[in-house]
Amino acid sequence: MNFTTIHHQIALTFLSGIGSRRARIIVSHFNDLEAFFAEKRLNLAKIPGVPADFVSQKLRLNALIQADKVIQELERIGAKTVFFTEKNYPRRLKQCADAPLLLYSKGNIDWNPPKLISVVGTRHATDYGKALTQELIEGLSGHDVTVVSGMAYGIDICAHQEALKFHLPTWGVLGHGLAKMYPSEHRKIAERMLETGGIISEFIPSQKPEPAHFPMRNRIVAGLSDATIVIESGEKGGSLITANLAADYNRDVFAYPGDITRPFSKGCLNLIQKNQAMLIRHSSDLVELMNWQTNESKEDRQRTLFVDLNQREEKIMSVLRSKPELNLDTIGYLSSLTISEVTCDLLNLEFKGLVRSLPGRRFQLIH
Repeated sequence: MNFTTIHHQIALTFLSGIGSRRARIIVSHFNDLEAFFAEKRLNLAKIPGVPADFVSQKLRLNALIQADKVIQELERIGAKTVFFTEKNYPRRLKQCADAPLLLYSKGNIDWNPPKLISVVGTRHATDYGKALTQELIEGLSGHDVTVVSGMAYGIDICAHQEALKFHLPTWGVLGHGLAKMYPSEHRKIAERMLETGGIISEFIPSQKPEPAHFPMRNRIVAGLSDATIVIESGEKGGSLITANLAADYNRDVFAYPGDITRPFSKGCLNLIQKNQAMLIRHSSDLVELMNWQTNESKEDRQRTLFVDLNQREEKIMSVLRSKPELNLDTIGYLSSLTISEVTCDLLNLEFKGLVRSLPGRRFQLIH
């Protein structure tokens, strides 16, 4: 990946009003983003679904200037980027409609490991919750599992520490930029995580933590994982947000029961009572329920079982199965759909990890 490509990928995220869907439409219309930033505004106005006011020459120039500063900061702190169209963008996350266009990271991260879980819970972890976390991670240490959490106080940091202790890769997803660590007490743990895991953020390196960022962080924690495990939780809190998001993404959700009189058992008990999470008592329960005691890949099963397609998307998939690769116009002709319909649905299929875009507005299935 060259400097120019990264520069324009970052700049795209700075265009005010260009959300995930519009950005994907832009990407589908250009072989490279450099062409988009150089294109005349009148031509950009012809792209369906992208209002011209959002892509004026002035706004695009300002976005490129801001991207320059970000690249300098990335070089200073030794961070990397991964864009949603790149092969190594996390496949699980790509299946989520609200996944970020761009992720920043530090460390040695294999974005698509065979097994990935998120472990979440209260910031006010009890000895009971810490013991459950230790038993869970220790029990998974022989199953090649990567552990994701949010670097927060309580269960989060306990999960990261236990993963380090039992030599499992662990990723911390931040609600701020990578230039600093919040809370600062967790900096040394984060540094240890960089060897076989790392830290991740969708925010530019200099971004400070803000309350609104942490729910955004939670969707990445949920979307990256095959399953979310809630250790301890009050009736409200970020861990329940993560669990609900995981369920929305058709991921497995598990929760440990606890003493009904304890405030930090109520969230887990409510999830179990409402059938929003499966009850587990030991790490062996999770291994059995995820079928990790066999050689079957849960990751592959989820891809085939849990990706919902609408009628138009099914048509396009059927057409693409007939040839190794097809251009946009041919797909539209064979599926009897308009070009705007095909463009929109191909973006969704690419986002779900089923279709790959190629130069020249050509597409192919990902086998």
